[in-house]
Amino acid sequence: MSLRRNDAPRGFTLIELLIALAIMSLLSLLGYRAVASLADTEGRLAEEAERWRALDFFFAHLESDCRQAVPRGARVGNDLQPAFSATSDARGDALLVVSRAGAEFVLEPGSAGRRIGYRLHEGRIEILYWGAYDLPEGATPAAYALVTGVAKLQLAYLDSRGAWRDRWPIFDEPALPRAVRAEVELADGARLQRIMALQ
Repeated sequence: MSLRRNDAPRGFTLIELLIALAIMSLLSLLGYRAVASLADTEGRLAEEAERWRALDFFFAHLESDCRQAVPRGARVGNDLQPAFSATSDARGDALLVVSRAGAEFVLEPGSAGRRIGYRLHEGRIEILYWGAYDLPEGATPAAYALVTGVAKLQLAYLDSRGAWRDRWPIFDEPALPRAVRAEVELADGARLQRIMALQ
């Protein structure tokens, strides 16, 4: 039995192979772009989640420190500073320094309490730690960044008449305000506000 020309086994032609390779290349490129897009999205979501975690930590820490504030002034060199000192810089960003209570039962006298502060510095909200209430002249705090990418930090303080003030202490008011209102404006324009009752 002889094979006719039509019955001869046939392979792929060169054009069919080139089309198949082009389709495979296109599918590989689309798959790579999809995976890269997913990786980029996951990275952005992780950064966003970290930013919100840092903001939540800042607000929680600020509220905890303000609630533990005690009406004890601090001696720095020969000067006596108020227990709750709130000012703002030339840009209107807040600077808050408080005397915070320590643990009730402590072995070391220095850990019974300390001065703690908050400020906005070069786009970062920083927490400031001093070693104790009373400090020598020129003592500098240790500063740690809590939140980055911040454009503005404003704090307001509620007095006994129900009015919000941009500084503290106020004449004829207690050493500690009734509440603190924190407003943070992020570099991307988002604004957050939290009010913390202290009394």
